[in-house]
Amino acid sequence: MWEEWLALAVSIAIAVVAAALITVVVTLVFRLIARRASWPGTLIARARPPFRTLVVIVAVWVAVTIVAPAEAAWLPAVTQVFVLATIAAGAWLLAGLVSFGGDLALAKYRIDIPDNRVARRMRTQVLILRRLAIALIVILAIGSMLLTFDAVRAVGASVLASAGIASIVAGLAAQSVLANIFAGVQLVFSDAIRVDDVVVVEGEWGRIGEITLTYVVVDLWDDRRLVLPCTYFTTKPFQNWTRTGSELLGAVEFDLDWRVSPVRMREELDRVLADTPLWDGRASVLQVTEATGGFVRVRVLVTAHDAPTLFDLRCVVRERLVDWVQRETPSALPIQRVLLDDGAAAPEPVPPSVSSDTGSVGLFTGSAEAEQRARAFTQAIPVITDADADADEDDRRATA
Repeated sequence: MWEEWLALAVSIAIAVVAAALITVVVTLVFRLIARRASWPGTLIARARPPFRTLVVIVAVWVAVTIVAPAEAAWLPAVTQVFVLATIAAGAWLLAGLVSFGGDLALAKYRIDIPDNRVARRMRTQVLILRRLAIALIVILAIGSMLLTFDAVRAVGASVLASAGIASIVAGLAAQSVLANIFAGVQLVFSDAIRVDDVVVVEGEWGRIGEITLTYVVVDLWDDRRLVLPCTYFTTKPFQNWTRTGSELLGAVEFDLDWRVSPVRMREELDRVLADTPLWDGRASVLQVTEATGGFVRVRVLVTAHDAPTLFDLRCVVRERLVDWVQRETPSALPIQRVLLDDGAAAPEPVPPSVSSDTGSVGLFTGSAEAEQRARAFTQAIPVITDADADADEDDRRATA
């Protein structure tokens, strides 16, 4: 008996050594290739651990199958374990290869350069497709592992027979989850949002940091993270500032006194924009858009190549123009004017039932018809005064 176990141990050791030699040779080959190209290094980092595991499992399985006696009682259980381990290692290797392919695509489309709209779209699609592929590999691996058990294969027929009802129940139970998954796929291929897009959602400004099959993570400007379901972006309106390009137009407004000089202010704006590298040179406009309420509203329009730069440019323009108004034209600072009363006698008040300018009656006051109209609208109970009672008594006597 001990001779059989010794032979089994020796065969397993030989199998492990052979598997190690195979992995070493394969690694050396790819390292030689890596001297001329960069992709083998990424492949080695992604696929080396699962590849070594798979080679060792297969080699040991072959050794055990060759050396172990066919009548051994433990052989079916050990074979079952090797089958499960081989399926798991194979799925791990496939997932690593999928990740390697995704890394190659992501390296080709960089988003840290200007005019990266196509790169952001491709990056978003590659990330979602990689997640879908890995999820599919895991599901198939689990299904394959379950099918290796006789009990699972025995109930397979009944499961398939009730698959229609089960799918309906599962669809109703996971309606929101499925809606988010389909919405995530729709977002990726409709190009509505992409990774690194600048968006405004729920009144918050930020960038799309991550898109998954069920939710989207928005990196807000103050380092917070806003997590929203994918269905939010397919059912509610939101702002995408980089849908077709990153260039933006921004406004800066001032409420100033009527004595401001738009011409001189426009000249100062030109000097400010000439001194800052934040302005992209596309447009600069200074206009008086309103002149009401004792102030004039001056609006400045400037452009920048992306949203963060535009925010800083608006702050620079606002600060420099405020400083210029304080230094050069202090008379243009906003002023609240108050008319002081010199103590003259006030005019006598006009009865409320008569208009103060024309003496005419109002719609609901000033005459018997107007008051009757007011009662009809308010359903008020008329109040009989002493004068009205005396007048009614005189009318009754005259009639009698």
